[in-house]
Amino acid sequence: MFSSKKRINVVNLRGVIGDLGRFQKGLTFDNTNKIIERAFTFKKPHLVIININSPGGSPVQSELIYRKIRTCAKENNAEVITVAEDVAASGGYMLMCAGDKLFANKSSIVGSIGVISASFGFKKLIDKIGIKRRVFTKGDRKSFLDPFEDVSKKDVDKLIKVQDSIFENFKDLVIRSRKKKIEPKKVFNGEFWTGEQAKELGLVDSNDDIDSYLKKTYGKKIKIRNIESKKSFIKGLIGGKSSQLSLVGDLEETIKESSYWGRYGL
Repeated sequence: MFSSKKRINVVNLRGVIGDLGRFQKGLTFDNTNKIIERAFTFKKPHLVIININSPGGSPVQSELIYRKIRTCAKENNAEVITVAEDVAASGGYMLMCAGDKLFANKSSIVGSIGVISASFGFKKLIDKIGIKRRVFTKGDRKSFLDPFEDVSKKDVDKLIKVQDSIFENFKDLVIRSRKKKIEPKKVFNGEFWTGEQAKELGLVDSNDDIDSYLKKTYGKKIKIRNIESKKSFIKGLIGGKSSQLSLVGDLEETIKESSYWGRYGL
């Protein structure tokens, strides 16, 4: 006898988007590809819920994961609900846009639609302590934005053009997802908001608790499955890192990861 229950698969996408370094992986197309496919194909779900907790990161990896979700949804004729947990900002919000319906807690951090590039300049420091920097290149732009040289207008103009291109792509993606629900002038400024404010701005559809929504929409006729990536037994045995080098690497990557979350007070 066939079950009449609504089949729902749930997958979690949590962390900074992109590679963090040798010792730690963020969310990438490579390590989310299979679990996303499984979420849309295991037991042929009617609905896929994707929980997102990410401060963003790589725009390329964000878009690749976004496209994977949308492709799988279309190929399997499944509805997608994306849910913001603590943070769905920058690239994390791009992932949110893969949903047919977007949910966020009233206190979630949502938005930050923009592009950022940050660095340090050390020229005065090395001049002060008497260090001479020697750089040999083929191609006069190869030492682009060298932190040990003064910033040139030419380099800044080039960086802005690159950021403009990435930003336009981001905006187009959001517009396709949210259509007439948003006012571009209000949301395309790099600012982030609470989930409650994001709903008012049209960035999300609901502040309802997802469990309450499912019960209200489908009653008790649902079958929910959490889809998790399979962990390698061998990797588990050798995954522990105890060397001094590994500890230094871990610390460096933890600082890098914390810088992403720190923008949103976490």
